[in-house]
Amino acid sequence: MPQKLRCQVTDILDHGDQVYSILLKPENLAPRFFPGQFLHLALDDYLPGDFWPDSRSFSIASTPADRKLLRITYAVKGLFTRRMEAELRPGRKVWIKMPYGEFIVDTGSDICLLAGGTGITAFTAFLGGLSPGYPHSIYLFYGARCPDLLIYRSLVVAARGRCSNLKVWFFAEQVADGNDCILGRIDAGTVINSIPHPLSLKYYLAGPPEMIGVLTAGLNQCGVKPDFLIADAWE
Repeated sequence: MPQKLRCQVTDILDHGDQVYSILLKPENLAPRFFPGQFLHLALDDYLPGDFWPDSRSFSIASTPADRKLLRITYAVKGLFTRRMEAELRPGRKVWIKMPYGEFIVDTGSDICLLAGGTGITAFTAFLGGLSPGYPHSIYLFYGARCPDLLIYRSLVVAARGRCSNLKVWFFAEQVADGNDCILGRIDAGTVINSIPHPLSLKYYLAGPPEMIGVLTAGLNQCGVKPDFLIADAWE
């Protein structure tokens, strides 16, 4: 069952281009959650028994093994995230309720993960918990506007180092850095041509609605069944 928890902001990481990561320390141990689930964040105070204040949902980027410190990442897009940028500082108290969501990766078969921008946070808990003996193939395509905004790149590289079954492609729209990074956007043709037996596995998509729409249409045209496409539109 979801729980409401008061948290303290312990750190704010500014990744540039109005993209931030927030570290939250719950006053009590956070409830158990699955990789891919999300929390609701409220900036205004909450009194138990009152109506829940205005909030927004964010993927839980930290792993389920660490329930003492939670991490979320966001890009400034609207009124609520502008408030976050203006108001949040280390020491600030906020409220969360969690866990929610069914965007949970199937660990019983080969999969393909397609992530754009901060949409990677839907997968970081799963990737962070990968073990060397993970038995199935994982194909990850991770893109952002520029290499600096591939903010979980080091986590992905570390996961690839641990797990030989994780294959990774990085993309940057504006400029590539020559370090394992492809110039351009993730496209369905590249995905299909990079995966052995591409019609036999599930595809998980997380990122901007435009990206999800284009990739969904492209993968459908390539023969991927609609039931094999699972999307988490975070905007």
